[in-house]
Amino acid sequence: MMIQEIAPNLFQLEIPLPDNPLKAVNSYVIKAPERNMIIDTGLNREECLGAMHAGLRKLNINLEKTDFFITHLHADHMGLVAHLVTDISIVYFNQPDADFISNVGRWKDMCDFARKNGFPENELGKAIEKHPGYRHRAPGQLKFHILRDGDILSIGEYFLKCVETPGHTKGHMCLYEPNKKILFSGDHLLYGITPNISLWSDGDNPLREYLASLDKIYEFDISLVLPGHRSVFRNHRKRILELKSHHQARIDEIISILEKGGMDAYQVASRMSWDMTCDSWDLFPAAQKWFATGEAVAHLKYLEEKGVLQREVKGQKIFYARK
Repeated sequence: MMIQEIAPNLFQLEIPLPDNPLKAVNSYVIKAPERNMIIDTGLNREECLGAMHAGLRKLNINLEKTDFFITHLHADHMGLVAHLVTDISIVYFNQPDADFISNVGRWKDMCDFARKNGFPENELGKAIEKHPGYRHRAPGQLKFHILRDGDILSIGEYFLKCVETPGHTKGHMCLYEPNKKILFSGDHLLYGITPNISLWSDGDNPLREYLASLDKIYEFDISLVLPGHRSVFRNHRKRILELKSHHQARIDEIISILEKGGMDAYQVASRMSWDMTCDSWDLFPAAQKWFATGEAVAHLKYLEEKGVLQREVKGQKIFYARK
């Protein structure tokens, strides 16, 4: 368990994510005389719970005097919170992600969408079974206190402004401390790795939203970014330009792939370049094929809306082609 003091009464806990390429999630603890705040938590796993309790003991945190802010719905950020809340804890969250969680049929809906985009039936069950968001999600129904863009949380000497940054999820929310120029970025801005931007439903355009959210944060006066994974960093504007360049390269790659003719998203994903140790797409774990296909769909949708690609439904499958 690694604990780092970032600033007075602000600590970073590195919560391990076993068997996960992300390796760990950063949980941030703000100590305050009235109520403490924990920002993001970890997966619903014994290893995460043990590390969290060990860290909180070292920091002398009383959970009876602690509230929670969850940046977004993914299980590595909110899966553990149900094991930490008390009867008087407040869990701060956003409305779009809360609405998604309340849909009990969401995994079936995503599977139906995956089939339409070419995901093979024989791999679909394995992809969901191994998906960390499915295996290690928060148990039961949590009660949320919903926050919106511009809302303020005052925790001790920290004055935290809510900033809606949709893209990585529909409701992803950062916290900005304007006096200390600190951004708790969740998975909106990461250093060394790129946030997964996936699409698993009709009607949304997460890449368009993500790029707009990057532009929104670019204007902020930020000295230190505290991300959901990997190291804290400075110079958020440089990182934003790198992330935008990454997605432009993805767009260019997909356009090049579709020069060969129309394909479904799974076929496109199988031809894209991925930062994986596997020698070929066939050797990718099913769960990683799921993430890759979701990212391919997000970029295809973006290009369709831009008028670069056309979408065609043949039978039960969706295909994309150059215009």
